[in-house]
Amino acid sequence: MMAAGKKMVEEITARSDDFAKWYTDIVKKADLIDYSSVKGSMIIRPYGYAIWENIQSTLDKMFKDTGHENIYMPLFIPESLLNKEKDHVEGFAPEVAWVTHGGSEKLNERLCVRPTSETLFCEHYARIIESYRDLPKLYNQWCNVVRWEKETRPFLRSREFLWQEGHTVHETEEEAWQETERMLDVYADFCQDVLAMPVIKGRKTEKEKFAGAVATYTIEAMMHDGKALQSATSHYFGDDFAKAFDITYTGRDNKLYHPFQTSWGCTTRLIGAIIMTHGDDNGLMLPPKIAPTQLMIIPIAAHKEGVIDKANEIFDGLKDKFRVKIDTTDNSPGWKFAECEMKGIPLRLEIGPKDIEKNQCVLVRRDTREKFFVNMGELEENIKKILDEMQSDLFNRALENREEHTYTSTNLDDIIEIAQTRSGFIKAMWCGDVKCEEELKERAGLTSRCMPFEQEKIADKCVCCGDNADKMVIWGKSY
Repeated sequence: MMAAGKKMVEEITARSDDFAKWYTDIVKKADLIDYSSVKGSMIIRPYGYAIWENIQSTLDKMFKDTGHENIYMPLFIPESLLNKEKDHVEGFAPEVAWVTHGGSEKLNERLCVRPTSETLFCEHYARIIESYRDLPKLYNQWCNVVRWEKETRPFLRSREFLWQEGHTVHETEEEAWQETERMLDVYADFCQDVLAMPVIKGRKTEKEKFAGAVATYTIEAMMHDGKALQSATSHYFGDDFAKAFDITYTGRDNKLYHPFQTSWGCTTRLIGAIIMTHGDDNGLMLPPKIAPTQLMIIPIAAHKEGVIDKANEIFDGLKDKFRVKIDTTDNSPGWKFAECEMKGIPLRLEIGPKDIEKNQCVLVRRDTREKFFVNMGELEENIKKILDEMQSDLFNRALENREEHTYTSTNLDDIIEIAQTRSGFIKAMWCGDVKCEEELKERAGLTSRCMPFEQEKIADKCVCCGDNADKMVIWGKSY
């Protein structure tokens, strides 16, 4: 905590004035990150890491509830192994970091610092899979990866980041497709139910799919400024990787077959998504289900007899029900209030001498700043009710923002005009030709976010070329 007397919270750039600067101010002033001496890499500070730990623990349980096991693969990948799948290596080549020396000696073969681990998993699967009885393999790993990005921004795009990557192997094509869809649903449920962040589920175009995949499914979220953030992806590989790495199994008819694979992942960029979906000019605004501290107890006139004791009594009564902290530092109440707002703590509890006399306390919501005077005997049920309402309200506000900033277009001039004058998603039909996709990027600055599973027939013709079209695409600018 800051020393008493120091300025409570430095001014945050208004979100409406400069969204990028607003975002940077928050990640720094809310103590989420610090910059390191390695350009493009960030230090995730304890408060930022606590958010990641909550993301990790919640998702980890969801993965295990669907039958997955955790594993850990090496950090380094031999160049010869990376080169086994042509499309995969070409897709990642511009971002790969290489190790060329061990100590002072030059290595006989360069080692790639993993940008993703498909090749390592495939090498392992080729060794351990022999029969249909060995399938499926449902693995996940939590780790760091390195991608040598040219332009970086904390959480959203950094050269090293934390993530999880699931890698599964299946006996049949149908099972692998089901796994691809199932894990996308897990991500969507997590983002909407836990992060209070509405997402659109869909399939990436051929141009935008993962390198080496047959198909990539995605969940796309809209940030407060109207830009899209790819929040998680799930990939169907078919048997291409299995053929490249000679993964075979003896089938039920005693013949050899190649199995079918998937991979799926999400990263620390979800922390950036939380900031840009819910934050305001006072700082973070964390959904209660993901907040490291759901309730901060702040004693008022703490020097007066009985106040600290009562605050500690309340803390002891609530600590097993909610994630609670108590601030007994000698900073002023105003400083503490501002600090709570900056860090996005959903609810604060104020308790002072007058409250003790009335056997009550004051609860204040972070999002609306609404105050509730609550009797001590009804405290627990009121805290739960307010946290549940805030979780729901945050989701509904984000959904309303997405709906207000989603447009429909039927011709090229119109979609260019919308892209230049408004921010948000644009629904438009597409013929399937990559040339139209590239023209929309060049002329309107738009990329295809996904072909939503829930399709709408907006028109019969492609928004770009006017040819027949049967795919509705969500177009937008993205992070």
